[in-house]
Amino acid sequence: MINLEQNMGREAFPEGAEIKPVMHHNSTSHHDKRQKESLIDENNDLEWAGTISIGTPAQSFLIDFDTGSSDLWVPSSTCTSSTCSSKKKYTASKSSTSAKKSGTFSIQYGDGSTVSGPINTDTVSVAGITATGQYFSPVTTLSSSFASEPADGLLGMAYPGISNLKQSPFFNTAFSQKKAANNVFAMKLAKTASELYIGGTNSALYTGSIEYHPLSTSNRFWQIGNAKALVGSKVINSGFQTIIDSGTTIMYGPPAAVKAFYAAIPGSAVYSGSTGYYTFPCNSPPTVSFNWGGKNWVVSTANFNLGRTSSTSSQCVGALAGQDLGLGNNVWLLGDSFMKNQYNVFSFAQNAVGFATLS
Repeated sequence: MINLEQNMGREAFPEGAEIKPVMHHNSTSHHDKRQKESLIDENNDLEWAGTISIGTPAQSFLIDFDTGSSDLWVPSSTCTSSTCSSKKKYTASKSSTSAKKSGTFSIQYGDGSTVSGPINTDTVSVAGITATGQYFSPVTTLSSSFASEPADGLLGMAYPGISNLKQSPFFNTAFSQKKAANNVFAMKLAKTASELYIGGTNSALYTGSIEYHPLSTSNRFWQIGNAKALVGSKVINSGFQTIIDSGTTIMYGPPAAVKAFYAAIPGSAVYSGSTGYYTFPCNSPPTVSFNWGGKNWVVSTANFNLGRTSSTSSQCVGALAGQDLGLGNNVWLLGDSFMKNQYNVFSFAQNAVGFATLS
């Protein structure tokens, strides 16, 4: 929201929104050399990461691909904190295509974690797709919470309007340079065979047609409206906005809406171990789904269940939590717990998000 205000002005805010940190839980063409990047399920579905390269010659990094932000950063070789010790670091002097730019970059996430550093441009390659002169930050400070993160850095894949660098994100740069065949990318998130596909969709990973929904915002998030949340066949919440965010592990909604949602689940209760979380009986899990005017996209029992409250408990923790995200009182954030259930398509060409049934 801070980035949105800086880049587009206060009038760009949705009604009821305010500046608050957002919790970050952590087809073939002649353009196609590889076009798809295998993603690794890190730390039991904490995040999905893949390899990119920066510089000439290439320096490789393990990256968390985040549809909820728009900036690329990796640790710098000049980072001396212990947080950087286990991570791969970018050395600008070793790249013939590196250029230092004016200004500095910094960002703070909802758990209080921060990164900051200088601003550079260099050649960046993802899945065989290469963007030249790409803006990014080789960060020199990372807060201690990043020490346990499996990825070296983060690559944002949302719109330029929320870029803290105030520059074109990687995919937009690559498409403008005619490196990506189509102005679309797609993700499959699973225990195995996960994939980021650049410049189109991989039809081998889904069946049937893609159900597209137009974005309800411009140049911001992958946000679609007119959503419904269902328990079984009953609509519990309706008419709300949803941000599809691969950089968030679970799902979040406004506290009052989430309270009403769990009230429809027999045996559910507030989870005393953590603010905003609820439990449900492990032996009678709810059937949870979301709908945007097409089919019901079901969150599987396994993906809705974060585990038992203790090894001997009969109560399990739900993957939907109540959290005031500062995005307005009608906005939900659907992270990996939702995205794991279907093939997810992000279309700049149509300004739409699409879902398809996994094959």
